[in-house]
Amino acid sequence: MTASPAPSSPSTGSSTLRLHGLDLARGLALLAMVSYHLSWDLSWFGIVDWPVNEDGGWQTYARLIAGTFLFLAGVSLTLAHGNGIRWRAFWRREAVILVAAAAVSAGTWSALDASMVRFGILHCIATACLLALPFVRLPALASVAAALLVFSLPFWAAGPAFDGPLWLWTGLGDPGFSSVDWVPLVPWAGATLLGVAAGHMLRQPDVKFWASRWQPRSAFSHLLCRGGRHSLAVYLIHQPVLFGSLWLVATTGVIEDRTSHDFQENCTLTCTAGGVEQSACARICSCTLTAMKSDGLWDKLLGNPEDTGLLSQMNTSHAMCVQQEFEANPPQ
Repeated sequence: MTASPAPSSPSTGSSTLRLHGLDLARGLALLAMVSYHLSWDLSWFGIVDWPVNEDGGWQTYARLIAGTFLFLAGVSLTLAHGNGIRWRAFWRREAVILVAAAAVSAGTWSALDASMVRFGILHCIATACLLALPFVRLPALASVAAALLVFSLPFWAAGPAFDGPLWLWTGLGDPGFSSVDWVPLVPWAGATLLGVAAGHMLRQPDVKFWASRWQPRSAFSHLLCRGGRHSLAVYLIHQPVLFGSLWLVATTGVIEDRTSHDFQENCTLTCTAGGVEQSACARICSCTLTAMKSDGLWDKLLGNPEDTGLLSQMNTSHAMCVQQEFEANPPQ
């Protein structure tokens, strides 16, 4: 964090202070994020059986990480514009974040189809910062009051009127879809507003002076601070690297593909329960799995296993394989 014209920097007149502690906080948040996404990826590939998508503890961990990033975005907003909104720097930063958000949406649409990111953490940060910008010139209590208002909205403003994809950004209704990352403005913009209030505290001369005295000492803290100064780049790069690496490991057979094995096993058990010979069931299920993988359905189904449309396609593939098996090996 610097007091230079960088978009996320505090300004202190002619002096320049780097708040390494803020860089460290971002770096720690990045480290937590990477650990969560690595766990999610390991679970997605079936390498581990951790209930990352269902367990309340995992979900709380993910929410704390998202809240930390949104809070720090509010802190940075106040430090950068507390002495006067620098519009050119602000819009440049907004444009960068929005382009990155669009890239995430496009990438997840290509990889996950219906489970794509429509309004994720980057979309929320960009929008929340725009809404919170007026509060950098108001007293800290105004930001706190606005945050409390946002946090209260689900209790009295939510309703069917906000259902559907058109209002998904609000968080006040049922969007009607599942997504690997959905971070609506309510309640998450409240974290950014609290960050704006905290930024006002950091702008106090005594507090800023003492905050600027902390310096990274170890190689690890230096690494975290460096990552914190380039948090957007780390965010965009880390998941393709993690996911791509595990995909390569899975496809090369270095580790067993447990998802395919489990499907084959469960499918065969269900098939034999219907009175079909086990050898025939094994061939039918293997045929179904191969068909789903060849047309890209398998990966989509792993990402969104409850999608009725995908399940219907799976049943169609299974029915075709049953027909092929009985044509090739008619029941005696």
